Amino acid sequence: MIQRNNFSGKPIISQILSFIPRDLVYRTAAAHQADRYVKTFKTHDHLITLLYSVLSDCTSLRELATAMLACEGKLNHLGIDYFPKRSTLSDAGRRRSHQVFGDIYYALLKKYRALLSDSYPNKGLMEKLFIVDSTTITLFNDVLKGTSATPALGKKKGGLKIHTLLQASEDVPCLINLTAAAQNDRLFLSQIKLPSGSWLVFDRGYTDYRYFSQLSDSKIFFVTRQHENAVYETIEESDNPDSSDEQLLKDEHIHILRKNVKLCLRHISWVDTERNKRLEFITNNFDLPAATIAAIYKKRWQIETLFKRLKQNFSLKYFLGDSANAIKTQVWVCLIAHLILKIIQLRAKRKWAFSTLAALVKYHLMSYILLFAFLKNPFASFEKLTSKLIRQPQLFPT
Repeated sequence: MIQRNNFSGKPIISQILSFIPRDLVYRTAAAHQADRYVKTFKTHDHLITLLYSVLSDCTSLRELATAMLACEGKLNHLGIDYFPKRSTLSDAGRRRSHQVFGDIYYALLKKYRALLSDSYPNKGLMEKLFIVDSTTITLFNDVLKGTSATPALGKKKGGLKIHTLLQASEDVPCLINLTAAAQNDRLFLSQIKLPSGSWLVFDRGYTDYRYFSQLSDSKIFFVTRQHENAVYETIEESDNPDSSDEQLLKDEHIHILRKNVKLCLRHISWVDTERNKRLEFITNNFDLPAATIAAIYKKRWQIETLFKRLKQNFSLKYFLGDSANAIKTQVWVCLIAHLILKIIQLRAKRKWAFSTLAALVKYHLMSYILLFAFLKNPFASFEKLTSKLIRQPQLFPT
């Protein structure tokens, strides 16, 4: 008989939940009074149920309730005593504030932040680099106000906007704000508090000259794209040592005067040879080479990759409730699931693509597999089977 070392006494879902300390959930729920007057389905049960839904890609309350009903004999591994009914899930999604799950996310991020940042051996500027952007999730019901005009026929769809601040060295959101899709992106800037010496990268949707002035006063550097119709005065063109670089077209010191705000900025005209496109950057840093400024802005693609990873691997198309609170709650739980899978991905001895890891967890959520042993060498059992000669008894011995 061949021994298999990947067997575990706990299913994968239980091993994933071990990254969420119960006392952390209890303290956060108590701070929000989220379990006040609640007898059975408390915050911890709610979180585990939604994590099961997110990781198994359930698309409706009926599907979730049926899936958990089939696992009733294994519910002790989840840390809950019974499977919730659809009405219980619906009521909890409507009544329990989504902010308690947001604070659970921030508490977990604080707990595992050292592991996330230490995964980048040559951090350098990445440790000081922050990226801000937003992504919109279209909703079928008019729960939150959408961004587009009302169609001539039919009902206008709602939308949820996820405003995100990402620290480049961690690759997970460090600040999140969930609003209606119609809210202007620039309102999120007032919530961002960064230490002096930090770098902030964003696109043209966040152009706010007063905010640019505040960043300069706080000794925070920024890089963004300049609007095509921007009005500015050229003070002098720099004698840049990168002038031999064919990608650099212009590097100049400019002044922008708008609404009694005078800004002294640096304007860089750069050619992206990969897309054969001319890019116009503005920054308040006058020391770094133009090539470095262009490379810093290119890091903005990291947050686009984050949004793509979230939408492709978690159920952000179908929601278990039709209220704004239930939808925001599910988004927070998706962010918690993303954080835990990123931690597992970093701790694994073997390199795994995030999508492959998420698929493995999805299809083996209730399998009794020792997760990290399997991730280290997923073909270990197969190699043992194929490396040994198994003698089959003969039906008609000679």
